[in-house]
Amino acid sequence: MNILVAIIAVIAIILLITGGIAHTLSFLIWVGVVLLAIALIVFLLRFLTGNRRI
Repeated sequence: MNILVAIIAVIAIILLITGGIAHTLSFLIWVGVVLLAIALIVFLLRFLTGNRRI
């Protein structure tokens, strides 16, 4: 699951950069923000609870 969180975070950062460069694709900024928030929430849940199965 840790690899999945890392992949989601990388995709989110790529979408944020792509959305920032191309103004016509500005919706990618919001997709990147949502994916980054999901990755952060999953990471915090794993870190705070100590549960490796989440």
